[in-house]
Amino acid sequence: MATEQLHHTALTLVDHLPILEVLVPFVAAPLIVVLGSRKLAWPIAFVASAISFVIACLLLLQVLDGSYISYHISGWAPPLGIEYRVDAANAFVLFLVSGISTVILPYARASLEAEIPRRSTTLLYALYLLCLTGLLGVVITGDAFNVFVFLEISSLSTYVLIAQGSHRDKRALTAAYDYLVMGTIGATFFVIGIGFLYMATGTLNMADLAERIAVQSDSRTIRAAFAFIVVGVGLKVAIYPLHLWLPNAYTFAPSAITAFLAGTATKVAIYVLLRFMFSVFQPGFVAQVPTLEVIILPFALLAMFGASLTAIFQRDLKRMLAYSSIAQIGYMLLGIAFFSQAGLMATMIQLFNHGITKAALFMGVGAFVLRAGGSFYHHLNGLGKSMPWTSAAMVIAGMSLIGIPGTAGFISKWLLVQAALDAGWWPIAILIVASSLLAVIYVWRMIETLYLTESTAELQARQAPMSMLIPLWIMALACIYFGLDSDLTLSASRTAAEGLLAGSTGME
Repeated sequence: MATEQLHHTALTLVDHLPILEVLVPFVAAPLIVVLGSRKLAWPIAFVASAISFVIACLLLLQVLDGSYISYHISGWAPPLGIEYRVDAANAFVLFLVSGISTVILPYARASLEAEIPRRSTTLLYALYLLCLTGLLGVVITGDAFNVFVFLEISSLSTYVLIAQGSHRDKRALTAAYDYLVMGTIGATFFVIGIGFLYMATGTLNMADLAERIAVQSDSRTIRAAFAFIVVGVGLKVAIYPLHLWLPNAYTFAPSAITAFLAGTATKVAIYVLLRFMFSVFQPGFVAQVPTLEVIILPFALLAMFGASLTAIFQRDLKRMLAYSSIAQIGYMLLGIAFFSQAGLMATMIQLFNHGITKAALFMGVGAFVLRAGGSFYHHLNGLGKSMPWTSAAMVIAGMSLIGIPGTAGFISKWLLVQAALDAGWWPIAILIVASSLLAVIYVWRMIETLYLTESTAELQARQAPMSMLIPLWIMALACIYFGLDSDLTLSASRTAAEGLLAGSTGME
C-alpha cells in the first residue's frame, strides 16, 4: 500500500513539474525573509535552485524529441486559463538558467561576504531567488501578459541586486537607476505591444495568439504591436545601440550577481525575442516586414565590431567583459537575421555557450576582486603566478570567448559561419571571423596582464578559496566539455530551431 502511494505521489509530481519549476524558488524567497536567519538563507537558496535545475533537466529530456508539455494552471484549459508550455526551445533555456544559478550560489557565499555587509545577505538571497523565479517564469509561461509580469519580477529584483554593489562603489546606485529607467521604458513598450495584440485578437495565450494573428497579419494594430514588442525586448536584450545600461550594471554590481546576470538575463531576453517573432507572429509575418534586414542585421554587425573595439580600450576587466557581452549578443542576433534553421540553431547554441563562458569569466573576475581588491588591469599584474588556478580557468573561458577549436565558443562560431555560407552571405562569414580576431586582442590583453606583467610590490594576492574555485572550474570545464561533446547542445538547438521555424504548427 505504501509503495503504491509513493508511486502515485511520484507520478503526480512528474505531472506538475512545469509549475514546480517556478514555484520552488518563488516560495523559497519569502521563506528566507520570514525566517530572517543569515545561516539558513544560503542553504534555502541553494536547495531551491538545485531543485529547479533537476526539474529543468527532467523537462528537457521529455521534449528533446520535438514534443511539448502543456500544463494548465488550476485545471482551466487554455485559452481561458493560463498555460505553461514546455518545448525544446524553452527547456534548453531553463536548463541553462537554473544550471548557472546552481553553480554560482556556492561561489557567491564567499564573494558576497566580502562585498556585501552581513546585514544585507538575507535580503540579497531572497532577491536572488525572486530574480531566478522571474527568469524561469518568463521562459516557461505560455501567456503573453505573464511574460510581462515575470519580466518585471526579475527586473525589479535585479535593480536592487545591482544597487547592492554600492557598498564598494557608489556608482552602483547610478547604474541601478539607469537600468531602472531603461528597463521601465522597455517594459512599457512591451506591455503596450501586448495590449495591441489583445485589442486585435481578444486573447493572451501565445498559441491562440499565433492562430488569430495568422488570419489578420495585415492589420495595422498587429504590425504596431510587433514594433513595440521588438523595441521593448530589444532594450532588455541590450541590442546595440540600446545597450547603454549594461556596461555600468555589470561593472558595479557585486561580482556574483554580475556572473549570474551575464549568464542568464540577456539570454532569457533573446529567448523572448525568438518566441514572439517566430512562435507568436510566425515566420510568414516576419518575412513580410523588413525587421531582419533593416534592424536586426545591421545592429548585429554594429554590436560585433563596435562593442569589440570598445572592449579593447577598457582599463577595467569587468567593463571589458561587459562590452564583450554586447558583442556576443550581436552574434545571436546575426543568427536570427539569417532566417534559417541553421541560423536559429546557431543562435540557440550561442545563447547557451556564451552563457556558460561569460559566467565563468565573471566568476574569475570576482575571485580577483576578492584577493586583489579590484578588477582594473593594474590590480591584476602578475596574478597568473600568485593565483594560478583562477588565472588558468580565465584563460580557458577566454579561449571559449574567442572561439578556439575544442571549446564551446568554437561550436557557436562555426555554426554561424556555416549558416552564413548556406545563405550565400560569404561577406558576413568573413566579418564573423574578423570580429573574432578582435576578441583575440582583448582576451590576449587579459592574459598578458596575468602572466607577462610583473606584479606590484605591495600586492600579495592569495589563491581564491575552494568554495569559489570549484564552481569556477565547473564552468571552465563546461566550456571544454561542450566544445568536445556537443551532442546535447546540438540536439536541443536543432529541435528548438525546427520548432521555432514551424511557427504556430510547432506549438500544436
